[in-house]
Amino acid sequence: MNWDDLKFFLAVSRCGTISGAAKQFNVQHSTVSRRIKALEHRLGVSLLKRTNNVYELTIQGAKIEQAAKRMESEITGVDGMLVGKEDSLVGPLRITTISSMSSAILMPIFSSFCKTHPHIDLHVASTSEPVSLTNREADIAIRLTNTPPEMLIGKRVATVASTIYGSIDYLQNQSKTRDNLDWIGAKCCHFHDAWTKQSCKEKVHLFSSDDALTILSAVKSGLGVTYLPCFIGDSEPLLTRYVEPETTFDLGLWVLIHPELKHNARVIAFKQHLVNALDKIRDKFEG
Repeated sequence: MNWDDLKFFLAVSRCGTISGAAKQFNVQHSTVSRRIKALEHRLGVSLLKRTNNVYELTIQGAKIEQAAKRMESEITGVDGMLVGKEDSLVGPLRITTISSMSSAILMPIFSSFCKTHPHIDLHVASTSEPVSLTNREADIAIRLTNTPPEMLIGKRVATVASTIYGSIDYLQNQSKTRDNLDWIGAKCCHFHDAWTKQSCKEKVHLFSSDDALTILSAVKSGLGVTYLPCFIGDSEPLLTRYVEPETTFDLGLWVLIHPELKHNARVIAFKQHLVNALDKIRDKFEG
């Protein structure tokens, strides 16, 4: 069995799309598709099935996934044991976070870290797509989730509250019933997508986007309402809350690392810096 084929299979199973897996490995869509088909042919079973434009695991695929994860952990552990013990505060450090946080609330923290540790080369990737810390695509992941991956270790550093926001001018001209609200289609993450569908039912969106910053601009322009984290919505002078936050929409802000990197000096330094800085602005997250 070719381990490279299994890596592509795991990537598709995690992000649900072949294009998403292709982005992770910086290869063509056709390359991933070809490797998956070759793996299925060698095993003599179907591993993935396509449902509503998303790939899901078959029964046999779920079994292979568990075995592949164990293989992945063992293989990357060889590299991790060496890198994890590195005690130098010199060299690269790769962070992955979501764009709405990196450009707004995290940039001052990144800046102060770089000034404190001038010999650490900080690389920040802003994406909501799944990133494999096991494959060393990043050293630290900063994510909004209530179910962090079991194969990673981390710390829940804050609770992030969210609620419905609209522009002040837009909401002043609307009645207090949600039935009359225009909802902006939010496809930036599955949380906002699900919350929006739950609130606006089957209503047609006048505007939709899969980018958090574009959605924010649409709300400020008066195109309608949407769910926003309070640390974003409350910081915008043109926006106001439609209702107060509900705990139903709380998300955990997690700092996640691979277990093999828990002794890495650069990882420890950044994690401590981030946790200390976020603790000072906890109120912004909790709304």
